[in-house]
Amino acid sequence: MATFISVPLKKSSEVDLVKPLSKFIQNTYPAGEEQAEYCRAVDELNKLRKSAVGRPLDKHESSLETVMRYYDQLSSIEPKFPFSEGQLCLTFTWKDAFDKGSLFGGSVKLGLASLGYEKTCVLFNVGALASQIASEQNLDNDEALKAASRYYQVASGAFAHIKDTVLSALSRDPTVDISPDTVGTLSVIMLAQAQEVFFLKATRDKMKDAIIAKLANQAADFYGDAYKQCQYKDALPKEVYPVLAAKHCIMQAYAEYHQSVMAKQQKKFGEEIGRLQHAADLVKTVNSRYDEYVSVKDLSDKIQRALTAAKKDNDFIYHDRVPDLKDLEPVGKAALVKPTPVAVPLSQKYTDLFEKMVPLAVQQSLSIYNQRRGDLINTTIARMRDATTLCNGVLASLNLPAAIEDMSGDTVPQSILQKSKAVIEQGGIQTIDQLIRDLPELLQRNREILDESLKFLDEEEVTDNDLKSKFKERWQRTPSTELYKPLRVEGSNLRNVLDKAINADAVVKERYQSQREAIAILCKPEAELNAAIPSANPAKTMQGSEVVNTLKSLLAQLDEIKKEREQLENDIKSVNFDMATKFLTALAQDGAINEEALSVTELDRIYGGYTDRVQRNLTKQEEIISNIQVSHQEFSKMKQSNGEANLREEVLKKLAAGHDSYVELVANLREGTKFYNDLTEILLKFQGKCSDIVFARKTERDELLKDLQQSIAREPSAPSMPAVPSYQNAASSTPVAAAIGTSSMPTPAPRTVYPAKQPPPRPPPPSAPASVPVSAAQNVAPPFANAPAPVPSQPVSGTVPSQAQGPPFATYPGYSGYYGMPMPGYNPYMYGQTMPPYLYQPQSGQAPYPTQQAGFPMQQPPYYQPPQ
Repeated sequence: MATFISVPLKKSSEVDLVKPLSKFIQNTYPAGEEQAEYCRAVDELNKLRKSAVGRPLDKHESSLETVMRYYDQLSSIEPKFPFSEGQLCLTFTWKDAFDKGSLFGGSVKLGLASLGYEKTCVLFNVGALASQIASEQNLDNDEALKAASRYYQVASGAFAHIKDTVLSALSRDPTVDISPDTVGTLSVIMLAQAQEVFFLKATRDKMKDAIIAKLANQAADFYGDAYKQCQYKDALPKEVYPVLAAKHCIMQAYAEYHQSVMAKQQKKFGEEIGRLQHAADLVKTVNSRYDEYVSVKDLSDKIQRALTAAKKDNDFIYHDRVPDLKDLEPVGKAALVKPTPVAVPLSQKYTDLFEKMVPLAVQQSLSIYNQRRGDLINTTIARMRDATTLCNGVLASLNLPAAIEDMSGDTVPQSILQKSKAVIEQGGIQTIDQLIRDLPELLQRNREILDESLKFLDEEEVTDNDLKSKFKERWQRTPSTELYKPLRVEGSNLRNVLDKAINADAVVKERYQSQREAIAILCKPEAELNAAIPSANPAKTMQGSEVVNTLKSLLAQLDEIKKEREQLENDIKSVNFDMATKFLTALAQDGAINEEALSVTELDRIYGGYTDRVQRNLTKQEEIISNIQVSHQEFSKMKQSNGEANLREEVLKKLAAGHDSYVELVANLREGTKFYNDLTEILLKFQGKCSDIVFARKTERDELLKDLQQSIAREPSAPSMPAVPSYQNAASSTPVAAAIGTSSMPTPAPRTVYPAKQPPPRPPPPSAPASVPVSAAQNVAPPFANAPAPVPSQPVSGTVPSQAQGPPFATYPGYSGYYGMPMPGYNPYMYGQTMPPYLYQPQSGQAPYPTQQAGFPMQQPPYYQPPQ
């Protein structure tokens, strides 16, 4: 019963995408790496089309993935290329999937300069191939059942999408196979088959009869809808209609059968018989009308056995009234399937080949704008960071704020305690050690990705060079050395980036070693930190003096200014504006882009306020630092100084500088870690490009090798013989001359190669034995040409000789004992010959001996009955 309908693929004529698309790119984008990358993407697109629609596809998921990937790529490039008849002049021609053509008219096909038409036909093939893959599933296991149902729903969704979009995608009426009516019917058919697969799984899992009945009835409903939609139309093949009608009856019969089981369990024996009778009638309809398409013998036997048993029990035991068919309650329905919506990307392995492509004017304007924006941001942030570094340096040189906090001379200043706490909270010296240990691992990971990517290119390039040296001028394709030049340049740039990162890491490590001692002291507990700082004689009591209060106020203002700068830096980095849309709008309105005017205006509007705030911040910091220096001079005069105090002050300065270095080192190392992680993504993309182009080159290489092997196989296997001199033409009747003659056709050897005996004298008319029927005697094959006629008095051997024994038999049409045994000298490469050329082959119906005269029939051998 498991007869499933699959949809044939549409076939397309070959289309050269490379020439028109590459020409458009060359006319639109400047020469360089970007243009070369887009041209390579066009080559990949062309290869993808050939893989998706230009060759026979296996009924396998990988083939479906290829077709889906091509559809995704078409959806991506649709707004990026002017696919119109007046610009690219690309015409896509497709044949009707259901039209088998005629002898003189050919098959129905349609060619349109429309990418929407190409997308529609490719999506049709997605649905068709999905239906074929589903039909090939072995429905004896659960995984295959799930796969079949999934593919049928994918097919249903593809056809449903075409139904909704085909008329808007085309500028004229489509072919019948992709018309809304046809694809709508196909969508329902695929949905019905998906529902039937669920019914089969429920039956296999022995689920409750109520559930199975609902699943079957829903499948019958789907099949009925499909049959109604195509009943009065001639769009689908004729063999589809009886299958749909049969499936509708069969699934309804299954629903009635399982519902009868439910009635029996509920003691409704009359209803059981009524449903079984209805099921039997449905099966009889299938047997009488559609038996050549679907076999229902097993189902018919099952229903008949159940009906016989039910009638017997009801007649002798229950005597329940059998209701009419119209009085039976309808069987419920349960739809477990729905069309899978078409959402790009369809493929899980899809990578957009033209992801970065925009019009040339927009690309140039964006590039200049990004450069302007980057310079502005970097300059502004650099000014703020330089101001912070200057501020920290000035304070560290003045030992502030530790100097105004260290009044006792034997306790840790509060600012140093805060700096120590901040260092400990960030993980202390272990954080820096861990970050430094991670850098080589990140660096090695990136280096391995880059090395592996370039290794792909190297190996393929070596193979290409070897094949070029082997086949020489036969190896006609772009050398890998030239094709990989852009990738080599990109790989060299990435290598330079890694080298610069290594140098930057070395600078960070050197600075860390110079500040490691001070940072280690800051990581100690307060008691150990106090012990590490030299003590000094108490200074004069200046706590509460005017100069100390002034310094504290100025330092607090300076902290506020630094916090404001940190917030400004974050705000400036987070600002983002989509200039591409503005450039595209200007290009659409004016036909050109005034980049400088647009960029300067937008940058001033976006960053003008931030620039003013930064300038005010820096000016205010200069004033405060100047006031701090003046107040510190007055503070130094008031403070009693000695050697111990100076040593203590130097240690406090180092600790303050150590804290500042710690904060900067951690920021640099984390920025380096982020850099390596971001570089990993870039390198993975580079690796993907390398692997993709190498895979494409390998595919191209395999196809080229196949063509070369076929062309070599068609060439003569031996060197051509020299031409026969003219003076030897007269001797062409000799065997040697015949062997090396100039005729292109092989000359068969004459029959005299194997001397034949003279035929025996014509015998008198034979008399057939009475025991042999006339019809049997007439059908007996004549004797062998060179064998004597058997003597009737000889005893007949009871063993029939095998066909391989003895000399090669003569050719008798209809003779069952023929065995074409090759003889010495037979050339197996002489295709198309069933016999060696030197064996005589008589004409059909002619015996291998001279023609008998009229009125003298040939002697017939006695009929030998082979042993049973």
